[in-house]
Amino acid sequence: MDLQNQSHCSICMTKDSCRTVCSQTKLMNILIERGKPQEAQSIFDSLIEGGHKPSLVTYTNLLAALTIQKNFSAIHSIISQVEENGMKPDSIFFNAVINAFSECGNVEEAMETFWKMTESGLKPTTSTYNTLIKGYGIAGKPEESLKLVDLMSQEGNVKPNLRTYNVLVRAWCKKNMTEAWNVVNKMIASGMQPDAVTYNTIATAYSQNEETDHAESMILEMQKNGVLPNERTCGIIICGYRKEGRIKEALRFVYRMKELRVHPNLVMFNSLIKGFVDIMDKDGVDEHHHECMESAGFMGKCREIFDDMVKAGVQPDIHAYSILAKGYVRAQEPEKAEELLTIMIKSGSHPNVVIFTTVISGWCIAGRMDYAIKIFYQMCEYGISPNLKTFETLIWGYSEAKKPWKAEELLQVMEEFEVQPEKSTIFLIAEAWRATGLTKDANRILGIVHSKEQKMETKKEIPIESLEKLYNKQTTTASHANLLQIPSVVTSDQKGSALSLRKGRMVLRDADFPLDCSWFATKSMYLPLGCKFGARYPIVCRKQCQGQLGMYGQLTHSCTVVFLN
Repeated sequence: MDLQNQSHCSICMTKDSCRTVCSQTKLMNILIERGKPQEAQSIFDSLIEGGHKPSLVTYTNLLAALTIQKNFSAIHSIISQVEENGMKPDSIFFNAVINAFSECGNVEEAMETFWKMTESGLKPTTSTYNTLIKGYGIAGKPEESLKLVDLMSQEGNVKPNLRTYNVLVRAWCKKNMTEAWNVVNKMIASGMQPDAVTYNTIATAYSQNEETDHAESMILEMQKNGVLPNERTCGIIICGYRKEGRIKEALRFVYRMKELRVHPNLVMFNSLIKGFVDIMDKDGVDEHHHECMESAGFMGKCREIFDDMVKAGVQPDIHAYSILAKGYVRAQEPEKAEELLTIMIKSGSHPNVVIFTTVISGWCIAGRMDYAIKIFYQMCEYGISPNLKTFETLIWGYSEAKKPWKAEELLQVMEEFEVQPEKSTIFLIAEAWRATGLTKDANRILGIVHSKEQKMETKKEIPIESLEKLYNKQTTTASHANLLQIPSVVTSDQKGSALSLRKGRMVLRDADFPLDCSWFATKSMYLPLGCKFGARYPIVCRKQCQGQLGMYGQLTHSCTVVFLN
């Protein structure tokens, strides 16, 4: 943003109003109202670049846009520009400056601006005082706010309104709850009644202080004063109980909401399930049967709430589905997590890699790797690429199932999906071998990390000519294949190039990465010997891979795998 304006617009150089400046200033205001302050700032920059002279309203809008973005560094510069251009600030500009200083907690300069405003003959409004009260609250000086209320009473044209007291309540909530309630009493004494905003402000403070019981008991006070709790009130209480780890209390309150005639929304539901999952993550999955049943019962109630939301017309988002699936996994109910995935797809929602991986992890924990692989296939068929977390989850599952060779074979599949294994991946596989007592294989796998690091260093030194010779040698080797198998996961992908292998090649030998050729044996299509290199089909194995889904063949020691695309 360049505030050093040197105008080149002939109209702007006169006292006449420039239509461009007027229209762009109005556009800035519209963008600010729509919650797009960055775009409003860009409009201002374009005016400067176009050689235009901003008006006082333009500067006021710029100040508002920067304040929303918490960018307070340009406040003084804007004030200087207004003064240098000979503009006389109006009450709207003064209020914008006071608001900017208040938002950043600089109440000293906010008050200085306030006094300049009064000295210039402009009368501060109730909104001006409310802004200053807010500033003192942000600065942690609510006692100074009370002085402003007294100052307002001395003015003949301004009086405290409901917002004045609500801002004052918020200021005291951060420091002293007793004083906050005193403000409420003062509000009532002045003839005004607290509204939902008043009570929600106090409820939020109780929740943040881990005193959610007080927030819930306040509902009686609300009803006594004719104020109905709303979704915001209930959401604060549910989130408060969740943060305190009191999930049963949160669930109990959800059922109480029916009495209050408030329907649970996505925010409440997600908070409830997240609380349950957080506790399970912290304490671990219960080993005792009755505790597992209790977890399952909790999830059953959560599912009821979920179904009620759907019936009420609330459309669950991807986060709601994912977090509910994670809850089922923690409750050791992977079949229900998978069922949720099916419902999600049928409803027209688009699952992502997170929820698929969550369901996979559920079956891995249950020791059902056949089901985990089935979900993996389903994810690929749906056009979603697995990520590192997906593969490490499967590797962990095979490790728990005491099948380290299956875990190692996943390295090849990772290469097919262009997912680079990290050291954590290799360590997981090494641990899988070590857990079965095969230390030699564990050490061999750990050697891959060192080997790859050495290859990376060597690669930097290989000239381009040598790489081309290696490339030609590999394509010649590939052409002698009797039969080439093409995985349908890649060739039958109808959802774009998400699962397609990128252009290039990679040579992997089973000495480093054993290959389970039956990984993609289902729905295979075969390429005849005469297939040209330019056909861009990936070559998976130069020997026909036999077997069906779930049946893994014996590895061939001489197999060289070349991927071309």
